[in-house]
Amino acid sequence: MDEEHVAFHPAWSLEILAKNPFHASLEAVKSVADRLRQLTGQGLDGARLVDAVLMPGHGTARVAINANATGPELDEQKGLANLVKGLFSMYRNPAAHEPRLHRTVTDEELLELLTTLSMVHRRLDSAHVSP
Repeated sequence: MDEEHVAFHPAWSLEILAKNPFHASLEAVKSVADRLRQLTGQGLDGARLVDAVLMPGHGTARVAINANATGPELDEQKGLANLVKGLFSMYRNPAAHEPRLHRTVTDEELLELLTTLSMVHRRLDSAHVSP
């Protein structure tokens, strides 16, 4: 696994060491969009980016975590895309648009989020990327 994409990413680590779970959660979730852009060269962001590269359309998704050939494989691919969109909606969007005063992220919630994001990055590590 590429060390850059585990829970100790430098951008996350600085915020964790500063005991700033709010900003650590924001940086951690933004790392997924950054990773998808790096893999594909797409300039989109948020749900539009996920739909363009992870969501299967009329065939295999551009960033495919499996063969996208059977119903269960397509469901798994769609599930990852929807999970990523949900994480953006739950963590990135509120943190980017609300004052920190109105959004508390506990240490426990941050740990749960980092665990989930680690799984997402692990799936992206082994994904097939189409041009």
